[in-house]
Amino acid sequence: MDLDTVRTFCTVTDTGQFQEAAAELGVTQQAVSKRVAGLERTLGVRLFTRTARGAELTIDGQAFLPHARELLRVAERAVTSVRTGGRPLRVDIIASRSAASGLMRGFHRAHPEIDLDVVMLFEIETAVAAIRTGAIDASFRAVAVPGRPLPEDIESVRVLDEELQILTGPAHALANAPSVTVAQLVGHRIWMPGIVPGTEWASYYEDLVTGFGLTIEATGPNFGSDALLDTIADTPALATLMGGQTRLVWPAGHGLRRIPVTDPTPVYPHSLLWRRDNPHPALDTLRTYLAAASTAGPDAAGTWRPDWVTPH
Repeated sequence: MDLDTVRTFCTVTDTGQFQEAAAELGVTQQAVSKRVAGLERTLGVRLFTRTARGAELTIDGQAFLPHARELLRVAERAVTSVRTGGRPLRVDIIASRSAASGLMRGFHRAHPEIDLDVVMLFEIETAVAAIRTGAIDASFRAVAVPGRPLPEDIESVRVLDEELQILTGPAHALANAPSVTVAQLVGHRIWMPGIVPGTEWASYYEDLVTGFGLTIEATGPNFGSDALLDTIADTPALATLMGGQTRLVWPAGHGLRRIPVTDPTPVYPHSLLWRRDNPHPALDTLRTYLAAASTAGPDAAGTWRPDWVTPH
């Protein structure tokens, strides 16, 4: 069904005159008559009766009117859903408890007028493909994974260097230390079941292990952060690494310790990815916000990140 004919039908109904409808629509009266006639042929009924006072709806026209208005409303909603600035800004944050989630919550507080649609994609290839097709507008990632450069139409900027901490239970040998050096972690079992081969974070921790001789185990199923906390709390021989801005809550009695790591401090690099020609106006607002809030910087004495990390 031609929406122009439906819109013309509603306009004639509202104005009560073919001539006035033509003026409102910016077309000739003959064009209005042809559109109405075409709609009547499509429906197989008469919609108007011409009288001395203008055009009056027939019984069939009255029955069709609410559906015609709904068709126009649905069409407008469909256009708005993809119109630049008319749909939410869609951003991938990987995980709900991550530092990226915290950044987006801060952005939402600073710009509550911007509609957000937050998604959580797992693999960087999936996120990049979604950016390129327009399924999402941006993604937070550690860029770039060795040997897998970003496509030329994808741009990135590092927005956050998140310091890593060691998490232990109360009976761990390092539990009471105010801080630990990377060298002090050598020989301790660090358990991280969430590491998946081929991901950017797997590449990061592989370089950390190679560079400092650490022991990171990714064995066993990943039952999520709650199970990880339970195990760390109950197992004196195990510890785990996590970002300093990862939001976790553990039960009273667990006695878990979050301990800064120094000499050097490993920092996990978070970058924002987007397609260069993405026209969504809120994307510029997000980038401006992240630039002001950025903690990313050049390599500094006392910090460590892999050589393949995108420069700031």
